[in-house]
Amino acid sequence: MTQEVMIPRMKRLNEEQKKIKIPMLNIVMVFCSVFLLIGATFVNINLKHYILPINLFSKNLTAQDFIYSFSIIPQIPVLMFICSALGKKMATMCVMLYILIGLFFAPIFALGGGITYIGEYSFGYILSYLPAVMVSGTFFNKKYSFLNMILATVCAVLIIHIFGIIYMVLVAIIRQDSGNFISGWIAAQSGLKIFYDVIISFVLVLIGKYVNAFIKYVLK
Repeated sequence: MTQEVMIPRMKRLNEEQKKIKIPMLNIVMVFCSVFLLIGATFVNINLKHYILPINLFSKNLTAQDFIYSFSIIPQIPVLMFICSALGKKMATMCVMLYILIGLFFAPIFALGGGITYIGEYSFGYILSYLPAVMVSGTFFNKKYSFLNMILATVCAVLIIHIFGIIYMVLVAIIRQDSGNFISGWIAAQSGLKIFYDVIISFVLVLIGKYVNAFIKYVLK
């Protein structure tokens, strides 16, 4: 066999090997991201910061009145990191797998799992991960500019919380819950959490940008 024939064949073999390796690596990254998303579900971060209390001029004020404690589950920021690092397609696959596993295979959601979880108040937040990564992933696909990263973060967080609140209200109406319960739930699940989600998500999006660049370099 001549060298002129061997060289094209070797090139074709190398190209075929690359085509095989890249999808396998993508699958591994998607599954790793699913486990990362599951792990974030069970992490509880307690945040404290100073505030001006409502009863600022009260005589009974203590030092504790100036400290606000807030508990946050970093699942939305982790989701944004995954979307920034892997891109729109793989992040969408990750979310779809996460939802399917939680509904049909294992209780990986915060309050359990199973098909009956559709009736939970918080399921709307999980379901909204799909449109959130699709929208934010579109920004990342265009360019990892500072403006696009801000828009991707803000849009995704707002989509998750708005859709989550609407879903929760519908479930509460079906269950005939009181208005106080609905307002309390919104304050607990959204409220200040939106601002924390935006800030922390943006930090992780910045990290994801460099992870994405590294992945592209490895796949060259």
